[in-house]
Amino acid sequence: MRALDGKVAIVSGATTGIGRGIAVALARAGAKIVVGDIIRLPREGSYDERPDLTTAELIAEIGGSATFAECDVTQSTALSGAVDAAVSLFGRLDIMVNNAGIFTRLETIIEQSEEDYELTMAVNAKSVWLGCKFALRQMMRQEPLPGRSRGRVINIASAAGVSGLPLEPAYCASKGAVLALTRQLAVDFGPHGIGVNAIMPGPIKTVMTRSALEDPETAARFR
Repeated sequence: MRALDGKVAIVSGATTGIGRGIAVALARAGAKIVVGDIIRLPREGSYDERPDLTTAELIAEIGGSATFAECDVTQSTALSGAVDAAVSLFGRLDIMVNNAGIFTRLETIIEQSEEDYELTMAVNAKSVWLGCKFALRQMMRQEPLPGRSRGRVINIASAAGVSGLPLEPAYCASKGAVLALTRQLAVDFGPHGIGVNAIMPGPIKTVMTRSALEDPETAARFR
């Protein structure tokens, strides 16, 4: 028996990059996956394995079970719909991975536009609040599997949330918000058998970071 046999997971932003890797890893461990994203295939220039396949197709190739749910994570109806899809198709929700995220331009707060700030906060922070809200509501409604917790919420934050990375004011603020929210929810829902945790990746080679990591001058700022 695999570690996650019988469990159901939603991963937002799972078409490419970190989210795709998480979704495939969870599927290999036995979980059924809802792939939440606004696109089905990895964007051009990604580093993803088999970019010709959707994440759900890639999971099917390794013998797993997955479905795609179109999901604009800034919209409450999209995230509540992803949770509903998990319950409708697979019967429950055990793992919620709030992974979707962006950064816009590398610039100081002086140059950064209010529009870029609002977009970054909507995708990186508001989406996590929404994803937690609907996932936790479902987890509180259902009985835990025998001998297991009621559920797990995993928020993908960033090292940027605890250290001041250069030229990323909105991104750093958004990831700091994710960490603060995670700590608060752990206090509220831990007593109910639901774990809420955050992971803080450093620089990862994805389509989102390609332009920064492949420019020598910019990459040097992050060393």
